[in-house]
Amino acid sequence: MNSIFRSILKLMLRPVFSSIVEMPGRSHSGSLPSLTSDEKNLQERLQEHVRVLSVKIGDRSLKRPDALEQAAIYIEDCFAAYGYKCQRQNFMLGEHSLRNIEVELPGTKRPDEIIVIGAHYDTVPGTPGADDNASAVAALLALAQSLAGKPLERTIRFVAFTNEETYDYERMGSYVYAERCRKNCDDIVGMFSLEMLGVYSDEEGSQRYPFPFSLFYPSKGNFVAFVGNTASAPFLKKSIAAFRSHCRFPSEGCNAPDWLSDANRSDHFPFWKFNYPGVMVTDTSNFRYSLYHTTDDTIDKLDFERMARVVAGLERTFKVLSRS
Repeated sequence: MNSIFRSILKLMLRPVFSSIVEMPGRSHSGSLPSLTSDEKNLQERLQEHVRVLSVKIGDRSLKRPDALEQAAIYIEDCFAAYGYKCQRQNFMLGEHSLRNIEVELPGTKRPDEIIVIGAHYDTVPGTPGADDNASAVAALLALAQSLAGKPLERTIRFVAFTNEETYDYERMGSYVYAERCRKNCDDIVGMFSLEMLGVYSDEEGSQRYPFPFSLFYPSKGNFVAFVGNTASAPFLKKSIAAFRSHCRFPSEGCNAPDWLSDANRSDHFPFWKFNYPGVMVTDTSNFRYSLYHTTDDTIDKLDFERMARVVAGLERTFKVLSRS
């Protein structure tokens, strides 16, 4: 696209898109600081979780129910090792018995106010799913470990969802979970869907978007994205503001309009359906990663150093949100 025409088009569309793309704070730019010793340890933990899920277990789909069960047991064993008591939410899908796995860190001052942090542990059949979604499950487990026993004002729930990779959202584990939360009148002040967190690139043109979002966002896929919807806008803005204040890593936010169907593609969407605020935290999936949903979505494609920076930033973000 001609640069002059691009600038004119951006200027024309800016009033329409300002509420969608403008976020509080400023995304980090420039060089990244050296990893701390804690972040180096975190990097190793993340890599080990992804190795177990995507290499040792591999395809975690209904085509391999034994492997899906192995993944569930691994997650439960990790949670238990961190001192949590696991709660299973079992449900049937045809002949398959599936389960979400939940652990809870009770709030010290406002225990009835709940923040849900979730990630799905299943994969598309036939794929090892290193980025989709072992990377996010690894982040979920690492966050649960780091926050275990910490005195946070609000209750934090860590939930591993099953059956996200379905074309029917009412069959998703996160839908079953969100529906139960609404029936129980749970006061969920916000939900975070961790969805693909391991792929980053500094190459020009490595990041793509549906038109006309390319006019407003970076062309390098070196950032983490926070995606909400109109109803979740206040929670989205608090979340990205907290991240930007406590993490020197590039970040972008999108207050997605209802017509942007790509914003619906993860476990936050059922929470939106049940009128809970929800934010997807992601490396943007297929808009950056061409190996998404293929047999080549393997552990060697992931950048664990940058992933550790993101997860460390999310930990600090959740601490802020637990009291704000």
